[in-house]
Amino acid sequence: MDILFYLFSGLMLICAALVVANRNPVTSAMLLILVFFFMAGLFVLLEAFFLAVIQVLVYAGAVMVLFLFVMMLLDIRPSQMHGRNAAAVLAGLSLGFAFLVEFWLILRRSTLPAESPIKLDAGIHPIGRLLFSQYLLPFEIT
Repeated sequence: MDILFYLFSGLMLICAALVVANRNPVTSAMLLILVFFFMAGLFVLLEAFFLAVIQVLVYAGAVMVLFLFVMMLLDIRPSQMHGRNAAAVLAGLSLGFAFLVEFWLILRRSTLPAESPIKLDAGIHPIGRLLFSQYLLPFEIT
């Protein structure tokens, strides 16, 4: 099971990186379909079979067919695609730097809080109360 998890996760990350790095929009859309299939494989490993089927049917089936239809309907030619501009490169570098800082902060914080604000065996009602009272703003932003 662990090998399948690492296989699906690794292939999903590689395909997702290729979606962003690829210059051909149709190829990027096809790689995104592979990302959806690998994600469905992760759902199967979690024994969430309904989510896996919905992932394939809704996202890989319906949404990506619409994306491909629109991209092929627009018929974007390579001569119409312009090179990268400085603002896009700056935005990409700043987002990458922010991601690395967040990743470093997550890794630096190695211990969990000593005491949880809710009891784990209390059910879902205390979680709902906390979400809609103390943590309402972060919940709404999310």
